[in-house]
Amino acid sequence: RDEGAVSRAIKGAVAVIHLAASVGNKRSIDNPILDSEINVIGTLRILEACRKASVPKVVYSSSAGVFGELKQLPIAEDHPIDPNTPYGASKLAGEKLCLAYAHLYNIEAICLRYFNVYGPNQRFDEYGNVIPIFTFKLLRGESPTVFGDGEQTRDFVNVHDVAKANLKALKAVGISGAFNIASGTSITINRLVNLLKEISGLNLPINYSPPRSGDVKDSLADISAVNKALGYEPSMTIENGLTEYIAWAKKEVSSE
Repeated sequence: RDEGAVSRAIKGAVAVIHLAASVGNKRSIDNPILDSEINVIGTLRILEACRKASVPKVVYSSSAGVFGELKQLPIAEDHPIDPNTPYGASKLAGEKLCLAYAHLYNIEAICLRYFNVYGPNQRFDEYGNVIPIFTFKLLRGESPTVFGDGEQTRDFVNVHDVAKANLKALKAVGISGAFNIASGTSITINRLVNLLKEISGLNLPINYSPPRSGDVKDSLADISAVNKALGYEPSMTIENGLTEYIAWAKKEVSSE
């Protein structure tokens, strides 16, 4: 949001990966103005700096939140776009701004719609995310809380695969557009908790609370378009990804 800092950072760049954001449905509901100041105006500042500095490539981190309540599974890029939170709306606005600049100027813009990203070094605050929250609670001897009945599904994608997607987007030539970045598989929250307990060796009871506003029931991405356009193919299974994450989190908890 600092125009001068953005301009200095972009000076001399040949591409920009735009990861900065206010993230999460609940955070955006609590702070809708801040959400848009960061996600919309902040993105516009990035794009303006790229235009002025003649940066030819922008890779924008978007979100599956742009889809809103899901009408069909799996979710392809042409699924109806109907965000139902300020976060989803602001990330969609960021996408549209990127693609508008690609249309107007000599900029290629690739928008990567992340589904549920997780992996080493991921911490959390009161707003999320589910895997860090559950993992750290278990490791601290606390029972995790599941919102709803736990049968809701999510498509979790490991940060290693997200990083590869960004690199592939950087290297792509002559492509602008929006693409799903996910694992192409889904898991229930109940199964996720049980996996975390199995891998960590900790068997604590699960607390259940009413569903949260803005949360979708099910999620599963169709990743065929990004596979065809960018050659993206996820390689990390949820079991291997959680094993790596728990090993990292154990070191964090032991140092507290």
